[in-house]
Amino acid sequence: MRRWTVTAAAAVLAGAVVIAQGSGAQSAPQRRPDVRFLPTPDNVVDAMLDLAGVTAADVVYDLGSGDGRIPIAAARRFGARGVGIEIDPVLVRQSEENARKAGVDGLVRFVTEDLFRADIREATVVTLFLLPWMNIDLIPKLQSQLRPGARIVAHHFAMGDRWLPDETRDINGLEIHLWRITSSR
Repeated sequence: MRRWTVTAAAAVLAGAVVIAQGSGAQSAPQRRPDVRFLPTPDNVVDAMLDLAGVTAADVVYDLGSGDGRIPIAAARRFGARGVGIEIDPVLVRQSEENARKAGVDGLVRFVTEDLFRADIREATVVTLFLLPWMNIDLIPKLQSQLRPGARIVAHHFAMGDRWLPDETRDINGLEIHLWRITSSR
């Protein structure tokens, strides 16, 4: 019972993440978010980008981008291009404003779109802070759309035993996980 309670508490915590699931940049979402927005702490954002080895040559896609902090940080720190996929049009507008205030609106864009339907083939880095089942459901998309050399970094939740991470790091008690695409699938 105690283990279930801890697991349920972790799911509730992660359930505060907004999942990007809508239909297009200017349209209303096709369905409601699966979870609510919980921002990734700035120190974890920095650690995720460092673990992925982000450079100015990268295109960082954040699936469930919330307020846009990960693509914005990638643009500010490294000069990378960024794309945030988010279901909530209010958060997309907030992200656009945050990018403008950060002076990186020319490097990042935010789209109201279903993360399971979004075309991510342009990405060289994908970041996630989603529930475990969502990470697992994304495996086929990640493996089929990303090119060799692409990296995936997840905050908190891995992909179960379906796809073990290449590396896991502890950031002050919060885990981040890295996967690398090594071959065309």
